[in-house]
Amino acid sequence: MSGALKPLAVTMGDPAGCGPQITQSAWRARHTEGVSPFFVIADPSIFDPATPVATISTPDQAADKFDSALPVLPIKLDTGSALEPGKPDARYAAAITDSIRRAAEICRSGDAAAMVTNPISKSVLYQTGFAFPGHTEFIADLCSPPEVPIKPVMMLVGGGLRVALATIHVPLMRVLEHLTQETLSDVALTTHTALQSDFGIDRPKIALSGLNPHAGEDGTIGHEEQEIINPVAAALRARGMDISDARPGDTVFHEALSGAYDAVIAMTHDQGLIPVKTLDMWGGVNTTLGLPIIRTSPDHGTAYEAAAQETCRPDSLIAALKLAEQMAQARARVDG
Repeated sequence: MSGALKPLAVTMGDPAGCGPQITQSAWRARHTEGVSPFFVIADPSIFDPATPVATISTPDQAADKFDSALPVLPIKLDTGSALEPGKPDARYAAAITDSIRRAAEICRSGDAAAMVTNPISKSVLYQTGFAFPGHTEFIADLCSPPEVPIKPVMMLVGGGLRVALATIHVPLMRVLEHLTQETLSDVALTTHTALQSDFGIDRPKIALSGLNPHAGEDGTIGHEEQEIINPVAAALRARGMDISDARPGDTVFHEALSGAYDAVIAMTHDQGLIPVKTLDMWGGVNTTLGLPIIRTSPDHGTAYEAAAQETCRPDSLIAALKLAEQMAQARARVDG
């Protein structure tokens, strides 16, 4: 890691889920996996007693402690009883959101290079009045100036693919309420900018997937390609962007793997996630584009059952830590 790069800020996630186990496992793998210094914002008591923990008061103390102990910037977890892995509890909600909020603040202040978020369960947070559709929207709100809300873009990285999503957690029957020329253009512009600033690609090549089979086949299997997707591509090409018309969803990811494109923008959630998870089920990373800070996350949920059985795998968190560092280094080069 560059000497100028700050440590990474890792959030606690749901303490009853996989977060504590995969965090301490990632720390234990710091040498074999080449994991750079990070600290976790959490209650120190959630970690296995066999894991050495160093309580820190400021992020700049993390690098010195990292080689011998897991650096923890402490927050208080209100359990009322012993934490039991695999059993979520709404009493943890305040600490979960506090960890995310503090990580965002630390990154925005420049005291951490990026934030890496452990998985949370929205249903747990909803019980205490959590007002956001999900993790990503909460972070975007924390990073948004009041007058200009950020429109974040979800990108999945894994298996040799970078896949951004034009729509995310939307029922298929309602996709067209969210997929418009304006929204697709916003996603494409955000993706293009992030590929340059955070992935170091000077002139990104982007593919748009089709919404319909065979990308609509000239309007015989749907008109969304002709009415929404291709007009957006034409307008962006006129602005100098290297972006395709709608490509068939059953071949575009192979084309990207072959090097034709640096990223694919998929029209629906599953269209984009299926190829990434098929190619790299354990090592995929979710990253949020369009933020003033860098945020990555494991591409899986809280894994309560695995947490209860103590069988959580840290592969995706390790990949998220590595990608966060790479993105931070790329952004630092751009910022000069």
